[in-house]
Amino acid sequence: MNMIQAINSAMEVVMARDPNVIVMGEDVGYFGGVFRATAGLQEKFGKTRVFDTPITECGIIGVAVGMGAYGLRPVPEIQFADYIYPALDQLVSEAARLRYRSDGEFTAPITVRSPFGGGIFGGQTHSQSPEGIFTHVSGIKTVIPSTPYDAKGLLIAAIEDNDPTLFFEPKRIYNGPFDGHWDRPSQNWSKHPAGEVPTGYYKIELGKANIVRAGDALTILAYGTMVHVCMAVVTDAGVDAEIIDLRTLVPLDIETIEASVKKTGRCMIVHEATRTGGFGAELSALVQERCFYHLEAPIERVTGFDTPYPHSLEWAYFPGPVRIGEALKKVMRD
Repeated sequence: MNMIQAINSAMEVVMARDPNVIVMGEDVGYFGGVFRATAGLQEKFGKTRVFDTPITECGIIGVAVGMGAYGLRPVPEIQFADYIYPALDQLVSEAARLRYRSDGEFTAPITVRSPFGGGIFGGQTHSQSPEGIFTHVSGIKTVIPSTPYDAKGLLIAAIEDNDPTLFFEPKRIYNGPFDGHWDRPSQNWSKHPAGEVPTGYYKIELGKANIVRAGDALTILAYGTMVHVCMAVVTDAGVDAEIIDLRTLVPLDIETIEASVKKTGRCMIVHEATRTGGFGAELSALVQERCFYHLEAPIERVTGFDTPYPHSLEWAYFPGPVRIGEALKKVMRD
């Protein structure tokens, strides 16, 4: 399966198991979503469980919060993460705080799916990575898969979780892994081991990172598309790096990170989002607090720049092989 098919399969499996799971969003019904992630679900489960909404992100999430409080498990789609901002009040002030404010009487078991990230020539309004905004909010979980196998298992776990979850889907790797070289032929998931996705039910525990490459010289922390770009850079450079796919930013598997950095003595953090206030800053602080006496070099961060996502200079902004390679040389030299 590619990642779109795996996400579709996750929703189909959970909807068949639990009649309280519903799917809602702009064009998710008959049309099957802008990326076809919900294709066929309305035909199978009906218009009362898979339905289109008006173009109002605030309304979509507000209704989902109410549904969750009444016992349903809504899976609203925000068509692009760039459009999630009108829903911030409902996500931050309502969904994230409902369990705390009601002393556990009500919960908001909603899973907000949204494609995010660049690498598709989407410009400033279809390429943003806003995950850092939500990791700052207590009460919301943030999940980002990097493979079809993980996407299905993590999405099922998120839907079954009783807390609100932001499930950001790296759209650059919907159809195949990406090594960061935009000028090379694209790949597809059929040739990747993580493209083998069971058709039935399984889930991956939230808060458990995945060591996708073991190594002793350096720890690289990444998620989403950047996992594959880092893997390609490390392979080309011949560095014995340990690459950790975080999978979930909140909850964070800090134990796996700490053990790896204490072993390697070096750490590099890579993400697409802007640098200032990005989740990489939190990771850097945590590594510094927990691993200071084991570090043999300053922590390196490779991120997007503090600018809107540029259309014409996309590959300068995108953390690609050149910038990651330069940081790799620096952290190994220091």
